[in-house]
Amino acid sequence: MNDEQLLRYSRQILLPQIDIEGQQKLLDSHVLIIGLGGLGSPVAMYLVAAGVGRLTLVDDDLVELSNLQRQIIHGQQDIGRTKVESASDSLTAINSEVELELIAERLDEKHLEQAVIAADVVVDCSDNFATRFLLNKVTQRCQTPLVSGAAIRMEGQVTVYDSRQHDSACYRCLYEDKGEMQESCSERGVLSPLLGIIGGVQAVETVKVITGVGDDLSGRLLILDAFSMTWREIKLRRDPNCPVCNK
Repeated sequence: MNDEQLLRYSRQILLPQIDIEGQQKLLDSHVLIIGLGGLGSPVAMYLVAAGVGRLTLVDDDLVELSNLQRQIIHGQQDIGRTKVESASDSLTAINSEVELELIAERLDEKHLEQAVIAADVVVDCSDNFATRFLLNKVTQRCQTPLVSGAAIRMEGQVTVYDSRQHDSACYRCLYEDKGEMQESCSERGVLSPLLGIIGGVQAVETVKVITGVGDDLSGRLLILDAFSMTWREIKLRRDPNCPVCNK
């Protein structure tokens, strides 16, 4: 770690739980982020600022005007561009030392597995059940920690699925894959700052998983009701009949 990095990350290094050793772990780490929308925006920005050395950004969408209310990594000048290219410009402006890999397409299972294997942690910032179920399946198979978040209306939730822990539940333990239509922000709406709260928690959990600091959310689901500004915690247990994590 050079003098400039010591100065840049000094406020984190001052934390006894992080110190130079933890910061070096961040600099050496590789995080895969699926989705550069409302959740992916704060996640990517905070991880780049925190000094994660390499990010792989995956999103096949283009920036639209309606995205700007909550997807703070993009600006008006980015409308019509791919989200990964727009995000890359914003992230480079924050920290030009971070290595960025951009994937402007929806990955099939084979290519998603390749991306997951290369990463230390995967952050699910997607907005559809099909991607979440596939990502859960692949991360469980590859034994790569998955930091999962979701938000709609004025409600959000966040947890960590870590298949390296023998008793950790997975996404499929909580939700049945019935192929049903899910609610979307375009249909139900979402409060802009809510995405920042949930995305910020995802970023914190990612840093904790990488550095090994504290107790991460594996085995616990945090649910936020922003209307009353109350958090609930639910203990997660592995489903003995889960077709994914109990194969």
